[in-house]
Amino acid sequence: MPDIRDRVEQDRGILKKIQLMIPGYSGYRRREDIRAADNLLRIQLANQMKSVRGDLEEIRDGMAMDGKVQGLQTIGNAIFTIEGLEAKIRHAEGGYSGLSATIQIKETELDKLYEYDYAMLESLGQAAGLVQTVREAADPKAFDAAVKSLMGSLGNFERAWKSRTNAVSGIQVV
Repeated sequence: MPDIRDRVEQDRGILKKIQLMIPGYSGYRRREDIRAADNLLRIQLANQMKSVRGDLEEIRDGMAMDGKVQGLQTIGNAIFTIEGLEAKIRHAEGGYSGLSATIQIKETELDKLYEYDYAMLESLGQAAGLVQTVREAADPKAFDAAVKSLMGSLGNFERAWKSRTNAVSGIQVV
């Protein structure tokens, strides 16, 4: 996957390029561009999470239509977990720090937030790959194991998300 930060830099208009030449303002401009890239990446994370949730809801609906009640609660819990994570991601802090903010967030810190988000995108891809395993589970035991594996992957994602949140709020020692 391409680095969105590069794309944001390439898409700078003339005004933003001029702003980069103004002493004292250039750092602000670069931080704003990193924030924009971080926001775009978080939107992609949320959209991919929504897609995984949709796939699981489709599996759950198929099970309900077929009268397979065993496993509905298990997959329902996974859907509920994904819904919560999706909402957190979509409405997360972006590391904003304006021109005259009391606490300035440096470019290196913003880059770290972007790196957290990028790593989460990769781990979410792993979780999405497990959806097919859930779909193809032949018996209740295999189904439960597949959903458990998916939940483990989501747990890893959530731990990475909490680390990112701690970094944004400034309570994590890096």
